[in-house]
Amino acid sequence: MVTRMVDLRSDTVTKPCEAMRAAMAAAEVDDDVLGNDPTTLRLETDVSKIMGKEAALFVPSGTMGNLISVLVHCDVRGSEVILGDNSHIHIYENGGISTIGGVHPKTVKNNSDGTMDIDLIEAAIRDPRGELVFPTTRLICLENTHANCGGRCLPVEYIDSVGEVAKKHGLKLHIDGARIFNAAVALGVPINRVVQAADSVSVCLSKGLGAPVGSIIVGSESFINKARRLRKTLGGGMRQSGVLCAAALVALQENVRKLEDDHKKAKVLAVGLSKLKGLSVDIASVETNILYVDVVEGSKMTTEKLCKYLADHGVLLMQESPSRIRIVLHHQISGTDVQYTLSCFQQALMNGEHVENGN
Repeated sequence: MVTRMVDLRSDTVTKPCEAMRAAMAAAEVDDDVLGNDPTTLRLETDVSKIMGKEAALFVPSGTMGNLISVLVHCDVRGSEVILGDNSHIHIYENGGISTIGGVHPKTVKNNSDGTMDIDLIEAAIRDPRGELVFPTTRLICLENTHANCGGRCLPVEYIDSVGEVAKKHGLKLHIDGARIFNAAVALGVPINRVVQAADSVSVCLSKGLGAPVGSIIVGSESFINKARRLRKTLGGGMRQSGVLCAAALVALQENVRKLEDDHKKAKVLAVGLSKLKGLSVDIASVETNILYVDVVEGSKMTTEKLCKYLADHGVLLMQESPSRIRIVLHHQISGTDVQYTLSCFQQALMNGEHVENGN
């Protein structure tokens, strides 16, 4: 019987702390669709100030936040957005920008650090002289941190350069900042500076920050006014949403300062796993709270067997592919949880060798 549970599948699995539950129970609420919920308004005001933008809007999920942002910037069907071929919007959001918004994705290869080459971005922008046959480029999307690239951070200088390209061609820049607070902490740069070049940013409150539900998008007043209407169209008007926003306010107050420790624990785990025979970890790429573990080709162990063995011992992992495992740290994972996870990996690999050798 498993007596210990260490959930490393994602930072979305955190449970609301007692302070969050108390804040939710005591939250002052009204009807947010009518624009009167005081706790929601407070969250939106606080986040817009933190991000250095004019206004903000609370939405149920990051997918909805990204979808709304793209549709506001690409408000004519047949518009085109330039985004990474390994980005969350392109891979994991059900193709919503196309199926719902009629927006055409133009993908550019993501480098291993999550960036896209500036010259390739510029080359992907459609020549307006071909408007009779081409989609019209209206938007560039970045992702920071970049999840599929291992939680890598886009440097401020890089974001500024992409912003300059966007302005040069009359385009908008949106940042999928699901873990943008992780990026700011890891870079050691104020978050408003990290997103300074962006016209809009989506921020997930239920990932690194550990709130139970919701995301928030920020931008100009006119952007948010249009976004509010689209949120209603998509079914995202939630009436007394202050109950959820109260927990998000606690997350902002208490959990941002814990992100650096999450990053340190991820690095400790990465270093420990890299020392185990049969596994490979790119330690240098572990910049925030995400790491990928590869099973070395020819190893006697598989990711499926590893994940099953660790699950049987209370450690939950995400199998990314037949040879890769994704691990995500969060504030409810302790240093002893990290050491326990390392010991379980070691035991699994040792048991795998014993089985292979017929012992």
